[in-house]
Amino acid sequence: MTLQLSNRHGRLSQSPIRAMSHECRRLGGINLAQGICDLPLPPLLGEAAAAAIAAGHNLYTRYDGIPELRAAIARRQGRDHGLEMDPENELVVSCGATGAFYVACLALLDPGDEVILFEPYYGYHLSTLHLVQAAPAFVGLDPADNWSFKVEELAAAITPRTRAIMINTPANPCGKVFSRHEIEQIRDLAVAHDLIIFTDEIYEYFIYDDLRHLAPATVEGMAERTVTISGLSKTFHVTGWRLGYLSCRADWAAAMGQLNDQIYVCPPAPLQYAAAEALSKMPADFYSTMRRESEIKRDMLCDALRRAGFPPHVPQGAYYVLADISRLPGRDSWERAMTILHKSGVASVPGSAFFRGRQGEGLSRFCFAMEMDIIEDACRRLVAASF
Repeated sequence: MTLQLSNRHGRLSQSPIRAMSHECRRLGGINLAQGICDLPLPPLLGEAAAAAIAAGHNLYTRYDGIPELRAAIARRQGRDHGLEMDPENELVVSCGATGAFYVACLALLDPGDEVILFEPYYGYHLSTLHLVQAAPAFVGLDPADNWSFKVEELAAAITPRTRAIMINTPANPCGKVFSRHEIEQIRDLAVAHDLIIFTDEIYEYFIYDDLRHLAPATVEGMAERTVTISGLSKTFHVTGWRLGYLSCRADWAAAMGQLNDQIYVCPPAPLQYAAAEALSKMPADFYSTMRRESEIKRDMLCDALRRAGFPPHVPQGAYYVLADISRLPGRDSWERAMTILHKSGVASVPGSAFFRGRQGEGLSRFCFAMEMDIIEDACRRLVAASF
C-alpha cells in the first residue's frame, strides 16, 4: 500500500514570500518581501495584554469571541465606516482574517463552486479556495488605468457554477481601492446572479491621497449577501497575534461560528481582552498618524524605485508597491527579484506570486510597513545599487 498526501495538499506549494524571506535572512538583507508590519506595538495594547494574562484570562472563551471584543469591533466599524452589525449574532472573531475567510468558505461553498478573484490576487485567497475544493476564476485589473476592471469581463466570467466574488479593498498586492461605482457594478451582477460577496478589508486604515475606505456591505443591496472580513493584525502591528473577524447575516454567522469552534476552538484569550481594550481606548489620532506616516514611506519608496529604474505603480492603499522590474535580465520575476536582492540587499516578492500567467513576470512587490530608518536604508541601497 502506498501512503500519500491528500489531493488538497497537492494544490499547495511554498509561498514565494516565505521562500524570498528565507533567502533574505540567509544573505542578511532588508526584507521588504513579507508584509509582517514590523512596527512598534502600541503601548496601550501591550499593557492590556500583560494585564489580561495577570488577571487570569488564559482559558477558553466563547468560540466566536468574548462579548467585550465583539462589541468593541461593532462600535468601531459603525463609527469609522458606517457598517452596522449586531455583535451578538452577526460577528465572529477568528484566528486572523485568513481564519475568518476559511470558515466562511467552509460554511458557504461546496466543492466545485466557482469564486471570482480579481487579478493580481492575494495568494492566501487562492490557496483557501483550493483547500475547500472550490474553483477560482479570474478577472484582470488594468495597471495602466489605476487597476480598474471592465464590467463586461466580470459579467463574462460568471457561469452557472459561480457562487461568489472576492473584493479585496484596499488590495494586496496592488493597493487598489475599489470605488463606489465599481462596487455598485459588482452589486448589480451579484444581485442578478444571486452571488455571495466576500470582502477582505484588513488594510482599511491604510488608505492615501485623501481617499476613504468604503465597506462594500454599506452599499445599498449588499448587506444581505456580503461577508465582511478584517482584523487587527495590520492596524495594530500584531500580525502574530492572529486576531481577525467576520460579520454577515445572522444565519450565516451562526454556521461560521460553529465551524470556527471545530477548527480553532477560540482565538487567543488574553489577546482578545487586550484588543477590546485597545479598540475602546485608542485615540482617533492613532489612525490618522499611522496613515500619514505610511503615506510618507510610500512616497519615499516609490521615489527610490523610480531612481533605481523600476517604475512603481503607486498604490492608493495597503502598504505594498508593485514595481516594473522587466528591464532586468532573467527568465522570470523570481530571477529578476533575486538580482535585486543580491545587488542591493533588498528583498521583494516576485510578481508571479500574484498572477496565473506571465503578467507578473516583469513585476515585483515591495512592502513599506517597516520603521522609517529601515525604509530609508532600503531606499539608499536601491538607489546606490548598479542594476
